[in-house]
Amino acid sequence: MNAAKRIRAVMVMATVAPLAGCITLEAPDEPIVIELNISITQEVIYRLAEDAGTTIDENAEIF
Repeated sequence: MNAAKRIRAVMVMATVAPLAGCITLEAPDEPIVIELNISITQEVIYRLAEDAGTTIDENAEIF
């Protein structure tokens, strides 16, 4: 039984060993570029609208 386990282990290693050279990891030559197009227009308009409303309420005699 011991010999069978050894033979099986040798066969598994013989099968897996050639695959070890097939896997390589390399860093890319160029940097990774992530382009993000974010629109913040709505938030800016909302803040301006809120501020304008407060200003109008505080200075009702001007408007």
